[in-house]
Amino acid sequence: MLDGRGGVQHNVDILVTGNRITRIAPRGAVPAGARLVDLGDRTVLPGLIDAHAHPAWYFNRQNRLHTPSDGDTPAQSILAAAANAYATLRAGFTTIQSVGSHSDADLRDWIATQGLPGPRILTSLDPITDPTLSPDSLRALVRQRKAQGADLIKLFASASIREGGRQTMSDSQLDAVCGEAKTLGLRTLVHAHSASSVRAATLAGCTEVEHGLFATQDELTLMAQRGTYFDPQCALVFQNYLGHRASYLGIGNYTDSGFAAMERVLPVAVADIRKALATPGLKVVYGTDAVAGADGHNAEDLVCRVQKAGESPMHAIVAATSLNAQAMGLGDRIGAIAPGLEADIIAVEGDPLRDITALRRVRFVMKSGSVVRY
Repeated sequence: MLDGRGGVQHNVDILVTGNRITRIAPRGAVPAGARLVDLGDRTVLPGLIDAHAHPAWYFNRQNRLHTPSDGDTPAQSILAAAANAYATLRAGFTTIQSVGSHSDADLRDWIATQGLPGPRILTSLDPITDPTLSPDSLRALVRQRKAQGADLIKLFASASIREGGRQTMSDSQLDAVCGEAKTLGLRTLVHAHSASSVRAATLAGCTEVEHGLFATQDELTLMAQRGTYFDPQCALVFQNYLGHRASYLGIGNYTDSGFAAMERVLPVAVADIRKALATPGLKVVYGTDAVAGADGHNAEDLVCRVQKAGESPMHAIVAATSLNAQAMGLGDRIGAIAPGLEADIIAVEGDPLRDITALRRVRFVMKSGSVVRY
């Protein structure tokens, strides 16, 4: 058993009562009235957490990226999102952060209250993207998202990697968004590729920086000093785009030059993670940016981070469990196998400390005490 906090135990019983873990003890007699789920020689660990996913993205029946103008109805779109959520849950991810889509609220709430199978969802609803808005207008947008039920705020401080990743929001705009969110008790996730946008987001007191492909050591050190969480991607999002090129090409900025840019950054992404992991005190969390075509493959960046970026398997697993939970403000609820926490428990075939690809072989999933795969 990997407890999600760096600890390892062997031959233990985990007692679950209702939706909580109530006891972990050496293997012994099953309490009277308990149901025994014997996982044999599999490795047990906390439900995995993806800090950056997009379950509302999907390929339509023409095998093209869904857009608002392709004729799909809202009902069809939410069914596709539900299917993506279920695939993600079966892959062992019991919590995700979706950043974002306005339809996330219904998906989140029906999973939480109506029995729809899927991971626990935290959502930003629609991200804040308009660089022409004044600081006051941006503050108003943050208040609006709060009123709409957003769990956090997502904003874009830079262009897409397909457009070079330059900074698009000014320092004062970032100050306005992240400052207002903090006042309202909301966390902020910032899409930032360029070094300048990473630095500006960090100095603005934003909670977490996403991507950071062109961050230098100076920005990585600054994030460590300021306590900013950093969520770089290793390979899945780029390889997924490249593998589904025909489904994306010609839509928005999915152009030939955009795909060439994504191919070029594959080694840059790995090098970026290596630098981040070597930066003392930097809190490197785990998020995949899973988009259409990637749902259910959310463990691939763990494989990449270990096999290509040199991260230790235990460090990577902690990033995807207890550290992610801490970054989301849920460290007292999920992210570890410990008494008092919610019973999000998975089991995999093999030992991921010896072979990280074992995380592809999920054989058991429990979320909040309910078995959803066995």
